[in-house]
Amino acid sequence: MKNTLSVLTTKSVNGVARIKLNEPTTYNALSTKTLQLLIVSLRKLNIDDKIKVIIIEGSGKGFSAGHNLKEVRSLKKKIKYKKLFSLCSMLMLEIVQGNKPVIAKVHGAAFAAGCQLVASCDLAISSEEAMFATPGVNIGLFCSTPMVAISRKVSRKRIMKMLLTGEHIDAKHAKEIGLINDYYPIEQLESEVLKIAEKIASKSSLLIKIGKKAFYKQLEMPLNKAYQYTSKVMTENMMTMDAKEGISAFIEKRKPKWKNK
Repeated sequence: MKNTLSVLTTKSVNGVARIKLNEPTTYNALSTKTLQLLIVSLRKLNIDDKIKVIIIEGSGKGFSAGHNLKEVRSLKKKIKYKKLFSLCSMLMLEIVQGNKPVIAKVHGAAFAAGCQLVASCDLAISSEEAMFATPGVNIGLFCSTPMVAISRKVSRKRIMKMLLTGEHIDAKHAKEIGLINDYYPIEQLESEVLKIAEKIASKSSLLIKIGKKAFYKQLEMPLNKAYQYTSKVMTENMMTMDAKEGISAFIEKRKPKWKNK
């Protein structure tokens, strides 16, 4: 794939594929073109049986500054604004509803829709110097769509402070409030992200798919409905070959041989 594209997708290595935001001159802004390419890339990877885990990262000085404000200013018509924000929402849903676990590898700034992208990923690991913010209030555009993803990972008062002040938070605080899983020195970030990606890739892809779908679906249910639903999921899970293999391997004290069936 040519490096002129704003999104680069690399081939799978040990079941791990990468999507790189590749527009460093705009701080990897999520333009219409970039959003479309991200959606296409995710859809292709989600139907590829060789792919077990997807890493999303940014090139240049940071992860993503969010929407391209020059593009936003040029749209002018209501229908065009709606199309842009709907497209961005479609990307976030593609991540959540996709078959594969998605890990955000974050360095530098992840602001506005870039922060939304981090929150939408199943896991997020950053460098120590990473910064996160929903700064829309500073430019007259409240971060309404980003708050959907972030408010599902962060408590109400903490996300409200970010939304109302527009101030950025550092990696340490982002971990404390649940926006990211962990942070590391920049020189250690790649190895740590790869370590967890390969660990996940070593599991049964069928079970990961079942579990990811069930996790997000039960979150939106009342407690009793969630237990009813997940009881059915676990029952179906028990009927898979990999469940039988996994239990047998544990009892027999050996490494399981997944069939992904």
